[in-house]
Amino acid sequence: MSGGHLVHGMGTALEAPTWPAITWAEAQTVLARFPAAGRLIDLNWHSPRPFSAAALVETDRGIHFLKRHHQRLRTPDALSEEQEFMAHLRAGGLSAPQVVAADDGAGAIALGAWTYELHRAAPGIDLYRDRQSWTPFLTPGHAREAGMALARLHRAAQGYAALARGDHALIASFTILPARDPLAAAEAYIAARPALAGWLADKNWRQELVRLFVALGKEVPDQPPLWTHNDWHPSNLLWTAEGQVASIIDFGLATRTCALHDLATAIERTGFRWLDLGQEAAIGDVGAALAMLDGYRTVLPVDINALVDLLPLVHVEFALSEIDYFAGIVGDPDQATVAWQEYLIGHAEWFLCAAGQNFLRRFKQEAPA
Repeated sequence: MSGGHLVHGMGTALEAPTWPAITWAEAQTVLARFPAAGRLIDLNWHSPRPFSAAALVETDRGIHFLKRHHQRLRTPDALSEEQEFMAHLRAGGLSAPQVVAADDGAGAIALGAWTYELHRAAPGIDLYRDRQSWTPFLTPGHAREAGMALARLHRAAQGYAALARGDHALIASFTILPARDPLAAAEAYIAARPALAGWLADKNWRQELVRLFVALGKEVPDQPPLWTHNDWHPSNLLWTAEGQVASIIDFGLATRTCALHDLATAIERTGFRWLDLGQEAAIGDVGAALAMLDGYRTVLPVDINALVDLLPLVHVEFALSEIDYFAGIVGDPDQATVAWQEYLIGHAEWFLCAAGQNFLRRFKQEAPA
């Protein structure tokens, strides 16, 4: 399977995976460490998501989701941070994947260079599983339902007091933009990540960030800290036949940020056809963004002005985290360049063009009071 398996790249084309597909023999070895999983019958599907390897495994006790990370990206202890958040949300009435315990009682195991976790299949239809992460919802109704579900997650997350996660790659933290001196905060963020700092060393990154902060940065009012999902896009949601959100999956980017950051990230991930950037200007869908906002506000209030001010730069910190991943864990400077130039800078600069400014203006004007 690994020879023909392709995954999503940074653009529209499928690419050879960084991490090889999970094999039958590998799945058998791993499942032996999870006594409740049962006997392997089939590998039903291999995920096209690029930052890990995952497969649906069928056993004589049902369908499970098996996910493998390199230990440089996620150790069992690092996975326990997101698993504990998922357990808190389930206790609050949300449907999030249930972790299968390993033979030592832990939620993940280490085998060689790899870390494995096993989830019971979450309820719902995986309508978007083969679609790129940065593609919009299929309907405005889905966008609205996703907004409602995000607000319910934020409500359920109240009272979860765990500290923010550490300096792992591929974590959507929120420390730079809220700082009184965002450049100093960016310098601290980068200095804490040697691979990122090394990749940026010969680039004018300070000047580039200052340019974007001056052009697009706005002072966002202090926000109550909250553990959040931080990767809210269609393929991380499972659906009912009636078009409602049935389950929330993939908490790999979750950490302590704030509700406003999570909502802005959700709109930034789903209200724009970013994969068409450079081919056409009008990539923003104000209607989709408003639908998500409308759904969210049926459950929780939103500071519209603060949301609009945050939207153009909300992606910056995760873009830096992606560069850290590509430059350090993967050792792929070309992909790091894409994350810097096309993602971090390119997405921000779009909001400075006429189409981007028109999107922000319309979004603010048309958001219901």
